Amino acid sequence: MSARPRLFVVVLGLVLALLAGCGDDGGASATRAPGDPITADEADVLAGLLHRDFEAGGADFTVAAPFAEGTVLTLTGEVDFRRGEGSAQAVTSYSDGRPDDTRTLFFTATDLWYGDVPGLTEAVAAAGRPDVTYLQRPISSTQPDGTASLVDVLVQLVPRLSARADDDPRAFLERDYTWQGQSSVNGQLAGVYQFGAGTTVAVSAADQLLLQYVTRLTDQTFDVTVTLADHGERSITLPGEDVTAQAADYPDVVAELGF
Repeated sequence: MSARPRLFVVVLGLVLALLAGCGDDGGASATRAPGDPITADEADVLAGLLHRDFEAGGADFTVAAPFAEGTVLTLTGEVDFRRGEGSAQAVTSYSDGRPDDTRTLFFTATDLWYGDVPGLTEAVAAAGRPDVTYLQRPISSTQPDGTASLVDVLVQLVPRLSARADDDPRAFLERDYTWQGQSSVNGQLAGVYQFGAGTTVAVSAADQLLLQYVTRLTDQTFDVTVTLADHGERSITLPGEDVTAQAADYPDVVAELGF
């Protein structure tokens, strides 16, 4: 990452440019139009955006990914930016009348826990672990067919909307970052910026915190929208070993549940 801003991150082999920013117009005139280049002041704000997330400590988040026609995966939870950990309820909703499919997730930089998996408790109890409510596995870069798991991509994307230090503002001035106007996100006035082939961010005009990030994953036809709210300290309590089974230890259960 040394030759480009830290905002550019590779997630599971999918190049995700994690850009952001908001600020005043740096003295731009009233005739400024969407698509105009960012100003030097805005570059300064963009350069510190992810570090401000890190300094805030964490946030509530919602991720929406309409990955198939009439089907949307939504993650709603909270993230600890400093530790790179989070928890969420994952809901897959369908427009054809099928009931929602709901899971409870916990995640770190390396591992993912699934709860509320139908049949999990009974299946693992039959294997000698009657108290298990979560199945844990490493976050994987690819599935056996060579594709990336969408859940794995998303639970890595959210914590990476933070950085331990500011970036160099000059990097933003040298690239195709444009001002897109203003919008309202959860009732907060935000500046909107865009780069590349349509990735946008909305950042609070009041405190310059990231409110929304929208991007299209490489080789996909849908946009992923991450919305952050209530920035502040978070502490995530991961499931304990007494209620967790390692997926690798129960291959028959994993196969039975389609995990």
